[in-house]
Amino acid sequence: MAKNGPVHLALLGAGTVGSGVARVLAQKRDVFARQLGRPIDIAGVLVRDAAKGRPDIDPGLLTTDAARLLDDPAVDIVVEVLGGEQPALDFMTRALEGGKYVVTANKEVMAKHGPRLLALARQRGVDLLYEASVGGGIPIIAPLKRDLLANRITAVSAIINGTTNYILTAMSREGADFAEALRRAQELGYAEADPSNDVEGEDARYKLAILASLAFRSPVRPDDIYREGITKLTANDFRYAAELGYAIKLLAIARWQDGGIQARVHPTFLPADAPLAKVDGVLNAVQVEGDLVGRVNFQGPGAGSLPTTSAVIADVLDAAQSIVGGRREVYAAEEAPSRVVPMSELLTRYYIRLTVADRPGVLAQIATRFGEAQISIASVIQKETHFDAQTAELVMMTHEAREASMQSALAAVAELAVVQEIGNFLRVEEQ
Repeated sequence: MAKNGPVHLALLGAGTVGSGVARVLAQKRDVFARQLGRPIDIAGVLVRDAAKGRPDIDPGLLTTDAARLLDDPAVDIVVEVLGGEQPALDFMTRALEGGKYVVTANKEVMAKHGPRLLALARQRGVDLLYEASVGGGIPIIAPLKRDLLANRITAVSAIINGTTNYILTAMSREGADFAEALRRAQELGYAEADPSNDVEGEDARYKLAILASLAFRSPVRPDDIYREGITKLTANDFRYAAELGYAIKLLAIARWQDGGIQARVHPTFLPADAPLAKVDGVLNAVQVEGDLVGRVNFQGPGAGSLPTTSAVIADVLDAAQSIVGGRREVYAAEEAPSRVVPMSELLTRYYIRLTVADRPGVLAQIATRFGEAQISIASVIQKETHFDAQTAELVMMTHEAREASMQSALAAVAELAVVQEIGNFLRVEEQ
């Protein structure tokens, strides 16, 4: 049923994004009222400390009582920008059960509990909108829900963590090592004091779970996704990648394989001329492949208060239009859960960097171990030689091989007396 009068909104959280949402709603109240035919008014703002001044929010709207907002029948939309799994999950569940639309920027809740919350929203005849949970200001959730709905999505490849992309760009362009690039990212505010979730790939894993679940209409949980961070990368890896015609990016990849979904997050060799290889700094990008549209790319700022605020406000307007018009957009429901293809079944090419004894016969021993694992070596280049230590660095590229075979071969090579260290190995995506 269409609503008469203002649309009332409750805001859970008044941090950087929450304050930005309140400010934009106030500044553009007349603009939005003309677009909707109704104004959007903030009914209240949940905060931890109501006595703390907030220049963008009327003090009379502040409350520390979540129930006052969640149980208010006049509230139409609940905007959750608290972050973290709890109490955000409980608040979102309570709002949906009460028949309220919910807008969130919470990647952790959506990655872990999105399918259940979306089902609850459908059951209650409302919607849960979450554009800001992935890619900041990049519109990707709405296109997957609506504009690409006629397609059978076959693959999603994404750079969806600005912190790691900045670090990898610095390592590539300036020859910086990981610690130096991380320190600079922290000084510029691109990395947290504890950057573990970013540099270990956890943030990207949450976001990929959201994208994959939506793209393939099948629940993909964070625990289904293989994860590997960027902390083992060195300046040499970037130098050798460039010499071989590649860039290194932390990619989040999900694709159909053998009737199931394979999803993974890890540093990846990409051809230097590939579109995703050229996404630098703190930018994010998502590449989607569909059976009708082919390959399409979405790129833009992946984090920051203004891009995230933009995505949240867009969802608020979408929800408000549904409320004012008395209709709810219906999207394709999830299909039966698909098989999760284990990482061991991945087929791809590999880059390997080894430190070995600098003497005759070493390469033959290594090649034998790879051959026993049914892995074909495409090229071997001897790079740095350390005369004092009598060691050399080998860079190898393989032909396509299965992950399980590669892991077996690496274990066998590591046991050779002539191999001092397996410095790194990276998967290759030929796009």
